Amino acid sequence: MKKINMVLSAFILMAGIAMISCNSASEKVENAESEVKEANENLVDANAEYLADVEKFKIETNEKIEANAKSIADFNARIALDKKAATAEYKAKIAALEMKNSDMKKKIADYKADGKDSWTKFKEEFNRDMDELGKSLKDFTVKND
Repeated sequence: MKKINMVLSAFILMAGIAMISCNSASEKVENAESEVKEANENLVDANAEYLADVEKFKIETNEKIEANAKSIADFNARIALDKKAATAEYKAKIAALEMKNSDMKKKIADYKADGKDSWTKFKEEFNRDMDELGKSLKDFTVKND
């Protein structure tokens, strides 16, 4: 009888372990699925945030470019009224600034969002170029005033 009880106890114990392990495997699958869903949602949110950042930067940059264009137009108007012999030199400098401003406008318009790393690099380079252009415009007005 002891042998039968031992065998029966071992069988019940093994059946219990099998049931527990089956449940935990299904729970593991459910947990993994929920983690994947959460990761996908986070990815979608991060991508949306990245694209919003790109659009915001484009809008801000276009405003700066338009302000630069206005400054250049003001310079042209002042030079047209000025009777100095250096007018041709000023016009050449203004044309160069205008070309640089136009190039910056085209560069931001042509940018295609293709990843956060490339965006960060593009943004840094573009900001540096915009700062240089702004400094050139500022220096031009200081020299002329």
